[in-house]
Amino acid sequence: MSKKIAELYSLHLFAAGALMSMGACEASPASSPGQPGPSCSGTMTGMELQAHRPVDGVYPATDDYAHAMEVRGAQRLLFVAGTMGLRQDGTPGATLAEQLDLVWSNIRAILAAAQMTVDNIVRLTSYLTDASHAGANAAARVAALGGRVVPTTAIVVQTLDSGWLIEIEVIAAA
Repeated sequence: MSKKIAELYSLHLFAAGALMSMGACEASPASSPGQPGPSCSGTMTGMELQAHRPVDGVYPATDDYAHAMEVRGAQRLLFVAGTMGLRQDGTPGATLAEQLDLVWSNIRAILAAAQMTVDNIVRLTSYLTDASHAGANAAARVAALGGRVVPTTAIVVQTLDSGWLIEIEVIAAA
């Protein structure tokens, strides 16, 4: 395992520990690469969510990650555009921590406009301006989702404005 992959795997294990301590998922007997992660599923009014973490034919999912989320019985889908850590006047937060707080506040406001909450999020993509932001982003995501696991992708990009450190887009179902 390369040093970078080992560092990322350690980061996932750190986040996984947070999930387990919150009781968000059922622990699996094995927690090393190549072994199944915890099983998470849940229901919302008239809708069922089932995280899928196959162990055969694909690389292993970490405890804070699912390869796929099956949504059954949803009547509405909400596709949220990339949302930045901007204040209501359009200015970015001064630090990564402030931008992460703002981005999740903005996402909650957008979801509320559609009578949804973060519990309705079924897919999330984070766009980071620096790979070093991955740990803080993962911790903020785990906290914002209350430890609930959803399929997640993080990509390092150049944003349209150099002051934007993070952008998150989500898909929600109800």
